Formats: sequence, structure tokens, C-alpha cells
Amino acid sequence: MILSAEELKSLIQVKHRSPHHLLGMHPLGDGSGLVVRALVPDAAQIEVVPTHEKAKPRLRLKRLRHSELFEGVTKKAQQVYAYDLIITNPEGRSRQTRDPYSFLPTLSETDLYLFGQGNELRIYEKLGAHLRAIDGVAGTSFAVWAPNAQRVSVVGAFNGWDGRFHPMRLLGVSGVWELFIPGVGEGVLYKYEIKDALGRTVLKTDPYGFFCEAPPNNASIVWDTQKFAWTDTGWMERRRQKDPFRSPISIYEVHLGSWRKKSASESLSYRGLAEPLARHVRELGFTHVEFMPVSEHAYYPSWGYQVTGFYAPTSRYGTPDDFQYLANYLHEAGIGIIVDWVPAHFPRDDWALARFDGTALYEHEDPRKGSHQDWGTLIFNYGRHEVRNFLIANALFWCDRHHIDGLRVDAVASMLYLDYSRKEGEWIPNQYGGRENLEAVDFLRSFNHSIHTHYAGVMTIAEESTAWPLVTRPPYLGGLGFSFKWNMGWMHDTLSYFKRDPAYRKYHQNDLTFAMLYHSHENFLLPLSHDEVVHGKGSLLGRMPGDDWQRFANLRALLGYQWMFPGKKLLIMGGEFGQSNEWNANAELDWWLLEQGPYHRGVQRFVRDLNQLYQSEPALWEADYEGEGFSWIDCSDHENSVYSFLRQNKEHTRLLLVILNLTPVPRQRYRVGLPRKGFWREILSSDSEIYGGSNAGNLGGVAAEEYQVNNQPYSAEFTLPPLSLVVFRPEPSS
Repeated sequence: MILSAEELKSLIQVKHRSPHHLLGMHPLGDGSGLVVRALVPDAAQIEVVPTHEKAKPRLRLKRLRHSELFEGVTKKAQQVYAYDLIITNPEGRSRQTRDPYSFLPTLSETDLYLFGQGNELRIYEKLGAHLRAIDGVAGTSFAVWAPNAQRVSVVGAFNGWDGRFHPMRLLGVSGVWELFIPGVGEGVLYKYEIKDALGRTVLKTDPYGFFCEAPPNNASIVWDTQKFAWTDTGWMERRRQKDPFRSPISIYEVHLGSWRKKSASESLSYRGLAEPLARHVRELGFTHVEFMPVSEHAYYPSWGYQVTGFYAPTSRYGTPDDFQYLANYLHEAGIGIIVDWVPAHFPRDDWALARFDGTALYEHEDPRKGSHQDWGTLIFNYGRHEVRNFLIANALFWCDRHHIDGLRVDAVASMLYLDYSRKEGEWIPNQYGGRENLEAVDFLRSFNHSIHTHYAGVMTIAEESTAWPLVTRPPYLGGLGFSFKWNMGWMHDTLSYFKRDPAYRKYHQNDLTFAMLYHSHENFLLPLSHDEVVHGKGSLLGRMPGDDWQRFANLRALLGYQWMFPGKKLLIMGGEFGQSNEWNANAELDWWLLEQGPYHRGVQRFVRDLNQLYQSEPALWEADYEGEGFSWIDCSDHENSVYSFLRQNKEHTRLLLVILNLTPVPRQRYRVGLPRKGFWREILSSDSEIYGGSNAGNLGGVAAEEYQVNNQPYSAEFTLPPLSLVVFRPEPSS
């Protein structure tokens, strides 16, 4: 025996932090031959046979001291050569495999250095499980970051979930453990068995795993995410050339598990969703879908916002290939894809990221920084290079491997403020004594810079509910770098207004006008999202006052106002046809309502026509974030609850007049100022009978008179239907 007693003990007890130094084939120290060692707990006999150079010696390994360690020495060769192990178990069955401990590391010093600096933007190609062939041997390389672990092993069905078979090596001071295991192919389940910093042995799912078992199981699954045959080249090229700020963007927000269901207990798969979802979105004219989080999550009622597998599309609806099929299908149909991304926090599940190696690795140790008060979750340590690398690379991964067109970043406000939802004494100020989370700010700037640098045309969207400045301005100007920001103020003020009895709306006129006082501060997106149709708030339709006719008229006016107001659009699924009940993640949408009279079908048709007008009319999107894109005609008629404004494109060649009458009282001969003479054609009325309205109107349009009103050189008398939005376009002068 060449090993020392201490070395032997460390191998047998699976404590050695670099087993490759002792296991495998090595030259003897005196240059007289080779030694081969193998640790195989289920072996009765092990033989070494050369793989390529058949003239090289075969040798039988001997068991050492009744242990599970086998050793053999040969004097017939001095240079290490490729070999197989023929392992025979006590029942006499044999298997032949290359020795996992005969391979060099699959990560370079450069990889490890960049990761340690937080700059290896494609670290998902290095850490995790990767199918590869080394020296003609097919297998899977595994790598995981666990710097404070005493030992890490790969376990799975291939080794009986026994951590003694495949302990990993620690690569220097990087904290990364690595091992290549021959013969492990796609579809194999695995976990990491970690003897943590406290000496406990725990099983952990792979933080970089591409696929997971369907909950409640939680093993990772070896998977190749690069084999799907994409056919969306045309879409990807058009995306690179498009300016999202000067393009129409209307987003349909979808929860995959409850849009449509195969049965009461089973949701449609990714592939099953592809055709009906694409058809529905195209028919209604939305430009994008936004999926609530698709990353793996153990707790379904979290709707995906408590992520346990950041690199894995949830297996509830199929494989990663199936999700890629859905993305490809939508792109082929001309529909962009946005996903909710959740870098603000993660759950405490003991098999996932929480205290991964027995220490606060991904999170903060101090609960005043590392524990989220509201959600019972943990907060990422944005100041740690490896954690930043994990998250930024994850965002890039979704763009790279799954062709995502946008990332909506959840709960940005909770990231920006150290005292978010905390009382005095429950938080730690930053180095300057302030409440700003400077590490999170730096992380968000880096994330946005990375996305916009590497993936032209991909949007980043902030769910940010405070007055934090410059959210959508570039980092070099002191901003966070997001493309767009959800206008939460507009959402709350608008819904607050529309739920009021029209008799009292005159006292709240400013609810609909206030947003224009700050609209130029950011690139805003107008959301009517899932947050507004849950937790007892009711559906959008359910919030509207009055009888059925008034409720639907109010809903159409609300949606019309959203589409005509400057900013990109987002509507939660079900809102497009006036879902009556509050959204329920456990049941599909109430599609049957479309067969119940004209009102629901009318809302759906109205949304379709809104999108059609929106996309065809540059006045509604080309100058969303420039002063000339919007101007009030009159926003001061509190008594009648009437609003009028203009939308126009950047070159002032396209112009629309929008008038809202938000009482159930029709108004005849209501005079509104106009900037141009000529005939103004009525091109949309939410009160049209095809939408379920009363069909009051202006007989096709009105003629401007040289009569000054509202500081405009011309004006006309309009018929304003009850609870309505009407839109007019000036006809070209002859």
C-alpha cells in the first residue's frame, strides 16, 4: 500500500476534498511504474484494461484492508494511459466503464477566475450538468459552487443515490467542485450530496440544473438545452432591428397553468398551449405574451414567484424542449415572449438554494438583510460576485437558450430599499447611512447593461412601485438601465377612479390626469395585471359599478383609455373578454362566458379593434415618451367627467382626438376644441352596438368650425355616448 493511513481514511470515509489526487491512475513517485486506485462500494473485484493501447498492461486491483478502496501497481508502464474498469459485484455481474477519476477538470483556471470576479456571463455552460464526450467517452460533467462544504458527491439512480461512489474534487480556492461521470446520459436524475460546513449530510438540487422532476419531487435531470431545431431566425433578425420605444407593444399576460386546461385537474402542456394560445393572441392583435414565472417552483400557489430552479422551465408542462417549441411557435406566429424573472428573493426549501453548503451562500447571514419579511423568503446577497454571476448569467440564459424577448423583473422596489417593509431597527443602513441597497442598484445596472449589450431588441421591464429616479435611464446617466417601468401609479389611480359610482367621479377628476405630470420621467408601461384580479379584489369587470350594461360600458371605456394613453400596454388574461370572477390559478378562464349574450363577446371584439387601431396608428406609439406625443385639449370638466386629448406621431403627420365621457349621461352638442379645420372622422366608439353599447354616435364624424374653444383655433359639437370613449381622425384636406 502506497497510501498513508490518513489518506486511506479520508478516502474510505469520503472526506478527501480532491479525490482525483489519490484515485485513478498515477505515476509512482520513483518513476518505476503506475498505481491505480478505485473506490467502488459495490465491487467484489475490479480489473483495469487498456482502452486504446492494447499493449498496455492489464491489472487486477486488490481490496485494501476490507475497505471499499481497491489498488493495483504495475511496473510495465511508466506513462499514464486510457483505461476502463471492469467491475464485478458480489453476485457476479460485471459492468465496464471508464474511470471517472481519470479525466482532467472540465473548467479552466480562466473560467474559475471570471466566476470568482462575477464576470463569467455564460457560467451556465460550465457549472451544472453538461452532456459531453471526452476522449471519445460519452458522459456528463458536473460542477457546483459550494465553497464551505466539507465534501460534495454526485448521486443518482446510476449509483443508488449513494454519495460514496462519486465524490467530487474541489478546484483550488474557487469553491467549485467538479466531476465527469462516464455513461450518464440525458434524462438521468441526480442531486448533490453535500456534507456541509456543520457536518450535516444534505441532498441539494442543482442551482444550474436545466430540468427538474415535477413537484413535489425535486431531483435535477440531465438535459441538453441546445438540441432543439429553432426555425425563428426571421423573428430574431427583425427583433434585432426593431426599436421597442418607437414600436407598438401590447402584452397579453398569461399564467400557463390556468389559461386553458386539459381537464379540471390537468393543465395543457407547453406543446398543447402553442397553437390555441398563438391563435388567440393573433386574433386579438397582441404583440407579445408575458408568462408569469416559468422557472421551476415547488409551491404552485406562489404562481411561480418562489423559484427553486432558476435555470429550468417548470416540468409541470413538459420538458425544456417543449418550452422551446412553445417559444418557437409563438415567434413563427409573429408574437414576442416576455417572462417574469424573480431575482429579488428565493424560498427556504432545504433542498434548494437556502444555506446551500451549510452557510448563507446565496443569501445574507444577517436576517436584517437576508430575510424577506412579507413573503417568508430569502434575499440574494447582491454584493457577492458569484451570486451576481449566477443571476446575470441566468437572465442571459433565458435569452440564449430559450429565445426570450423580454424580462419583466419582479419586485424591484423590494431590492432597492434596505428598509423595504421593515420597521425601525429591523434593517441595516448602507455605508453612507442611507436606506438604498447600493449592492442591488449595482447589480440591476450590470444586469441591464449585460442584456442590452448581448441581446439587441430584448426588453427589460421593472415592476417598481416607488419614485426611485431614472429607472429607465441608462447607467452612464445614473439610471438603472431598464427599458420600461410598470406605471403602478397610473394603474392604482385609474382603477380607483373607475370603481367609483359615476355620480362621485367629478370629485376625483385628477385621478385620470395626474399621471401626465410625471409621464415624461420614465418609459412607462401601463399594466392591468394579475395583481389587480386576486386576493379579493375581484375581476376588472367586477370592479365596475352599476348594472350589467354600465359595468361593461365602464370596462370598455377603461380599456380604451389604457390603449389611447401614452405608454406600452399589458392586460391580464380574461380581461380581454370581461372575466366575471376573480382569477383562480387552479381553474381555467371562464371561456364559456363568450357564449352568454353579447357583452363578453363585445369586450373581446373591442380589444381586438383597439389592438388593430393601436398597431396601425403611429400617433399612438411613435412618440410615447416625447412631449409632442400627447397633449390635453381639456381635462378640467369635472362636473361632466369629460376628458379630451390629442395623440400624434413624432413628425406631427398623424393625429387623433380622444374624448371620454365617464358618466352614464349622453351629452349632445358637446363642444371640443380642435387644432385643425376640416372633417374629423369617428374611427372608434366603445359605445358601438357591435361591442354591446347603445350605438349613440356622430354619424361618421364632425366638421370643424372656426370657433375657438379650449385654446384651439377650431372646434366642433360632438355627441358623447354614455360611459364611452370615442376617437376621431382628421381627414386630409383636399
